[in-house]
Amino acid sequence: MERLNITLDDEHAEKLERLAERMHLQPGTVARSLLSSALDDAEPDPRNVVELLDGVPGAFERAQLGLRQAGAGRTIPLDEL
Repeated sequence: MERLNITLDDEHAEKLERLAERMHLQPGTVARSLLSSALDDAEPDPRNVVELLDGVPGAFERAQLGLRQAGAGRTIPLDEL
């Protein structure tokens, strides 16, 4: 099993909390189940990946920022992470 930390915006965190309360479960348990279901339903088709990434708020802007930072040499070698 691999651990993954995910940060939710306030609106989604509140939804998760309410759902967990109704189910009498811990929010992490509900989140794990929801994420597993979403991953099971995800198609490996590249068209779906583009749609998924397009749905992430600010993803394009963050990718562009990463390119600018890499171009300016503001990177961290992988072996230093």
